[in-house]
Amino acid sequence: MLKKVQVPLWMKKIGIYLAVVGPGLITASADNDAPGIATYSMAGSTYGYQFLSIILIVTIGEIVVQEIAARMGVVTGKGTADLIRERFGVRVTAFAMLSLIVANLGTTVAQIAGIAASAELFGISRYIAAPLAALLVSLAVMRGSYKHIEKFLLVLALSAISYIITVILIKPPWGEVLQATLTPKFELEPAFILAVLATIGTTITPWGVFYMQASVADKGLSIKDYRYTKLDVSFGAAWGNIVSAFIIISTAATLYVVGISVENAEQAAMVLAPLAGNAARVLFSAGLLGASLLALSVLPLSTTYAFCEAFGFERGLNRRFQEAPVFYGIYSGIIAVSVLIVMIPGIPLFPIMWLSQTLNAVFLPVLLVLVLKLSNNEQLMGNWKNKRFQNILAGGLTVFISLVTVALLLTSIMGWTP
Repeated sequence: MLKKVQVPLWMKKIGIYLAVVGPGLITASADNDAPGIATYSMAGSTYGYQFLSIILIVTIGEIVVQEIAARMGVVTGKGTADLIRERFGVRVTAFAMLSLIVANLGTTVAQIAGIAASAELFGISRYIAAPLAALLVSLAVMRGSYKHIEKFLLVLALSAISYIITVILIKPPWGEVLQATLTPKFELEPAFILAVLATIGTTITPWGVFYMQASVADKGLSIKDYRYTKLDVSFGAAWGNIVSAFIIISTAATLYVVGISVENAEQAAMVLAPLAGNAARVLFSAGLLGASLLALSVLPLSTTYAFCEAFGFERGLNRRFQEAPVFYGIYSGIIAVSVLIVMIPGIPLFPIMWLSQTLNAVFLPVLLVLVLKLSNNEQLMGNWKNKRFQNILAGGLTVFISLVTVALLLTSIMGWTP
């Protein structure tokens, strides 16, 4: 008779974590999308290592916000939009959905643009790459269950390793990098404020909150999985922002030091070749392509999850098209419209990227207020409602983003200069 093999406790814990991992890592990795890479490239080439301290601050904020969303998902089994409709009514829900759709459409356009740009860096026409990538991603999402799609997205998330390898090849001055990370410096001038707002808007996103909670619910995670879900969220946010920091380091160490400021990710990739070698350009371009494909899968999903939750339509990747036609129809529609916009000759794609990130940041405080109200509702959350320190951190983040937004409006619209 065969003896039953006793599996060590630590192996069991790792197995449970690997079964739960997904929503946190995918959400954070998708933040490093085409407009995100463009933002970090611009920040690194314009301000050097100065923005690394902002990334450190934003990382703390992202962990807090995404943990709240994940916790609401495992406790209630519902998405954010579903809870907003139940607790705040149709008007608030309609405003939230309109803001989300407008911001997400602009960001989805940016993902298609990122795919087109990275394909052209490899010698492939955008008029072939953009529609082909959109078609393949759409088919992969619509024909698979959540379990299979999640594995596909996790593989795409690994493309971010290319930025770490790029920095290793560049060999930056690590002493300067560490000093800049630990000594925050802020400038009260419009371009810097806009860069801060865009960085926040591309890292702590409204769509990320909706996607996190909806994917936790769709995956069927419950309160017994919370400790591993929390680990997934924390690791995912940390990993995503480590990658963001490496993008800043790569452009700061090569472009900033020679006085070259870029406006988008493809410019950064092209300029890296003569300064850091062709391998750095190829790796940077590969990271852009992988990140754009990942975000193209996730962003429209977050929009469709939220919309269908808000208005009571069937949703979820575990349902067939016949069971959730609105869910899959909206997903396909967002991608189709985005492809058509990118195919318009001469359209200014970079302003669309920046506008989408700014809209994300402006809408974020409104969403955070709603999320804080929900996560502090004892009837809804019971003993799992927010702790005091979580409210302080999330509330502080909300106030900070609001102040930055007001400062941007004063400097840009009213001509006020501090």
